[in-house]
Amino acid sequence: MLTIKFSRKGKKDQSFFRIIVLEKTKDPFGDFLENLGFYNPRLKESSLKIERIKHWLSKGAQPTASVHNLLVNQKIIEAAKMKVSKNLK
Repeated sequence: MLTIKFSRKGKKDQSFFRIIVLEKTKDPFGDFLENLGFYNPRLKESSLKIERIKHWLSKGAQPTASVHNLLVNQKIIEAAKMKVSKNLK
């Protein structure tokens, strides 16, 4: 199953995220099918390839909860926001 998820990049305390498409079981730091843009939470900026995101969603790719909420905020998809749980160690 294809999924659209974040892949963390950047230095310590200066992270940004690439938005990528890959198989659900694959490592997000390894190979991926396509880079769909990036999101910088520190500066609240993002650059998204909207046509390609819609293409992959039409092919059946499922976004993670965090990516889904970003797409709702950017008005790329019309849906309710999903609840995101933080992983506590």
